Amino acid sequence: MRTVVYIFCVALLSCVTFATSATNDSIPQDSSKLVYKINIKENIMPAAWRQVQSGFEEASQQNADIVLIHMNTYGGMVDMADSIRTKILNSPIPVWVFIDNQAASAGALISIACDSIYMRKGASIGAATVVDQSGNVVPDKFQSFMRSTMRATAEAQGKVWKVENGDSVEVWRRDPRIAEAMVDPSVYIEGIIDTGKVLTFTTEEALRFGYCEGKAESVSEIFQITGIEDYTIAEFKPTFLDRIIGLLTNPVVSGILIMVIVGGIYFELQTPGVGFPLAAAILAAVIYFAPLYLEGLAQHYEVIIFIIGLALIAVEIFAIPGFGVTGISGIILVIIGLTLAMIDNDIFRNTRPFSWIEILRPLVVVSVSLFTGLIASIVLSRRLITSPTFPGLALNSSLTKEEGYVGIDTHQKDMVGKEGVAQTVLRPSGKVEIENEIFDAVSEEGYIDKGKKVRVVKDEAGQIYVMEV
Repeated sequence: MRTVVYIFCVALLSCVTFATSATNDSIPQDSSKLVYKINIKENIMPAAWRQVQSGFEEASQQNADIVLIHMNTYGGMVDMADSIRTKILNSPIPVWVFIDNQAASAGALISIACDSIYMRKGASIGAATVVDQSGNVVPDKFQSFMRSTMRATAEAQGKVWKVENGDSVEVWRRDPRIAEAMVDPSVYIEGIIDTGKVLTFTTEEALRFGYCEGKAESVSEIFQITGIEDYTIAEFKPTFLDRIIGLLTNPVVSGILIMVIVGGIYFELQTPGVGFPLAAAILAAVIYFAPLYLEGLAQHYEVIIFIIGLALIAVEIFAIPGFGVTGISGIILVIIGLTLAMIDNDIFRNTRPFSWIEILRPLVVVSVSLFTGLIASIVLSRRLITSPTFPGLALNSSLTKEEGYVGIDTHQKDMVGKEGVAQTVLRPSGKVEIENEIFDAVSEEGYIDKGKKVRVVKDEAGQIYVMEV
């Protein structure tokens, strides 16, 4: 009996196992890959960094299998490019880049950070020398930073085994010397680049020297050559808010806003009461800080530093005669607040060599904008005052002597030779009473006590001078 029960149980278990196996086999397995595409088809500016951040976040939320960067750029800001390349190197999702046409300068740095590079026929990658706004090569300390960053990015791709002369040797997947040669014209690599030239690869050259995994004419062709047949592409679409914030965080726009802030404050000081110039300055300050605050660049303390700086300048102008420590401190705090608001605060936690160089760009933007705004305000105020378009801004009519107008009180001249009493201490200036009238006077002999008798000895330029009797 036990044998029959045992056989029955084994048979039943086998049937269940078969049914389960059959059921599992009948469930369709989703082998489709989700590719999340992010476009970088503009200069590498804060807007591009913002879109990359948002794109990677969405790719993570959607459990994407691959992040594909569709690139066509001539370069841009080094600090923004460095932030993007760091994001790529730290990404748990494989990142590919399709160079549609150009990956120059900052674009080359971003491309080298990607796990795989694919290029269209006729595309190029390289020319990563750091230049200023005018296209002139900046000093070597900046180039040193870029050289080390390019080398480190290439080294981050690791090494592979390669057969050379019948032996297996371990070599860099992407030669760091090549990455450095894209920055430094003094680098010589036999068979690749001579000294005196900055390296830029064509598609064929990039394929030959390990800086390109394949040649493709479109995104779909990339997946053909990689053998991925079943895939879905989700593309990052910037929102209207993304575009507005990207525009407002552009260094050119930030510079203009700083000029409006300076100009508004200057014109407000030149006019009585509170009016439009101050409102324009406040609005420009809000527009300047708001997008940077939303981006996580500007922090509470940076806004507070800016406000304290303005308060110190106001105290210096309205409460303290002259211009000294308070006013200078206010200007310094304003510059610090505006500059720090443009800097990613992670830079202060960054241990990379020369990371402090990234502070110089916003500092230059702020300093130049403040100086330009002040000069422009002074020039503009003079032109507005003399312009016939705005006749009400200044009094242009002349009050001549022939019409009976004089600039001083001629009655004081009649007091010469007369005597009076010092109403206050003259040291040497004070007030005197002469024939029941009070006049401002200056002592010719220095100190005169209150109540002493005095005589008016002369009247010059509307000022009477007295001596003790």
